[in-house]
Amino acid sequence: MTEIARFSFPTDIRFGPGARRGAGHHLREVGVTRPLIVTDRGVSALPMCDELAHDLAGSGLTPGRFDGVWGNPLRSQVLAGVGAFRAHGADAIVGFGGGAALDVAKAIALLATHPGDLFEYEDEMPGTRPIGPDVPYLVALPTTAGTGSEVGRSAVIADDDTHVKKIIFSPHLMAQVVFADPELTFELPAHITAATGMDALTHNIEAYLARAYHPMCDGIALEGLRLASEHLSQVVAVPYDIDARSAMLMASLMGAVAFQKGLGIVHSCAHALGTAADMHHGLANGVMIDVALRWNLPAAPEKFRRMARVVGLDEGDPDSFIAWLTGLKAEVGIPANLAETDVPESAIDALVSLATADACHANNPRPVAEHDFRAIFEEAFA
Repeated sequence: MTEIARFSFPTDIRFGPGARRGAGHHLREVGVTRPLIVTDRGVSALPMCDELAHDLAGSGLTPGRFDGVWGNPLRSQVLAGVGAFRAHGADAIVGFGGGAALDVAKAIALLATHPGDLFEYEDEMPGTRPIGPDVPYLVALPTTAGTGSEVGRSAVIADDDTHVKKIIFSPHLMAQVVFADPELTFELPAHITAATGMDALTHNIEAYLARAYHPMCDGIALEGLRLASEHLSQVVAVPYDIDARSAMLMASLMGAVAFQKGLGIVHSCAHALGTAADMHHGLANGVMIDVALRWNLPAAPEKFRRMARVVGLDEGDPDSFIAWLTGLKAEVGIPANLAETDVPESAIDALVSLATADACHANNPRPVAEHDFRAIFEEAFA
């Protein structure tokens, strides 16, 4: 080790059953008066969203609501949310929902105080506009245990026309406080619980495998993997198990903290599927995880052995870890491969091109080229 590494884990997290009820009191304490709840259509229709608005009002606040988020988040949704922020005269944002709603909440916070087009702030692009600290106060309440966007520094937003996803990144986009309440995940249908859980699992695995140096993230990722391995099947089968829901929400938080170290080819494949086929991100990770990770085995056999031991495979065989993933997918109802989804095999050329251009595989333990992605996708259709 010869280079100086810089680490930071600054998010203020209030974690546990009932944590959501502290949001209104906290916002009042910091001087907020007119928060805007940013959520998606599905969550907005649930009683828990009305309960949140009631709790905020009961704390002396005047909440507004923007629920124009659905599917993979789009630039147009962000612009509509900025309009809602201004129409309400909002002075803070309450991100309430899964990864899409929380990403849109961050992007609304950015454009509420920064000039220009959203994509002028795309990360690591020539001439990118700087993001300053003058953004509205933002708190986050996740309703899924998957993306961990509530502790992330980025928003992933797609172009409406091309569906290509753009990353907007800055520490200034982080939520000031996260109210992580596992009770908010109770109402998720089983297939969404499974897909988001696979997302959390993938984050921990790929963060651990990433080539970058960050032993703190490695430790967090391995514990996140253990939690997900022990509890994902349980939350799918028994949705109101508070201990299992708590463990999966923690695994989600840990995965998002850990992947500041980097991700890998599973995410590059998943981003391609999200762009070309509008596939749910967690589902895409779940479909591709065992196929893509098998390709990484030669580059990191000892890490695969360690992960095998973490999930309880006594022999610590790298191949057994991939087999365990395949079995877990079947247990929670994730399609075994792309042949079991609605994605046509004719999409391979587009998928390969998109995955190759994706930035996530830069930290993959094994360098990957276009012909490698073609082989991976062809295997996923076999």
